[in-house]
Amino acid sequence: MVDTEFIEALASKAPTPGGGGASAYAGALASALASMVGNLTVGKKKYAAVEERVQAELLALEATRLRLLELIDGDAAAFAPLAAAYGMARDTDEAAAAQRAALQVALVDACEVPLEIMRQCVQVIESCVFMAKHGSVLALSDAGAAVVLAKAALLSASLNVRINIGSMADKARAKAYRDQMEDLIAAGGTLADDVYAGVVERLG
Repeated sequence: MVDTEFIEALASKAPTPGGGGASAYAGALASALASMVGNLTVGKKKYAAVEERVQAELLALEATRLRLLELIDGDAAAFAPLAAAYGMARDTDEAAAAQRAALQVALVDACEVPLEIMRQCVQVIESCVFMAKHGSVLALSDAGAAVVLAKAALLSASLNVRINIGSMADKARAKAYRDQMEDLIAAGGTLADDVYAGVVERLG
């Protein structure tokens, strides 16, 4: 049942998938686990009052999960021109200038993709807030595990943003990316911590 292809590729010396792809994968796992909580909730008389909202959350989680899986390849695609730029010749002034220009172009997608991964992870965390509060109590620990995974994915994706903005010549763009990254960490991290603390308290 377990598909190890991605894990084996991640463990290899190949540069992709790397940290960004792993972040997206972890976010997809978090989404799947939160969906399990929802699927264990629907159809139960005890939760009839929240049935409609659970169904809506399941649809949102599915969309987020599919997007995160796409972003595994998206991260690899963004890394390719970045790696190519770093590998360009710099033995003449003209070559060095061309290398710097190519690098600056590649750095944009190398920041945009992990930021999108972070946004998707925040959406997963938001769904976990609902699932932990209103989902089946039998799956409460799963809701907690999902939010922990989602926060880990959020933070790990942020590291790709951090390393790439450090090489940006456009300091205004770099600051904008940093601000977005920090806002996402603040929003998602606080929510995730609150959900985890609440789950731990209820589990005793």
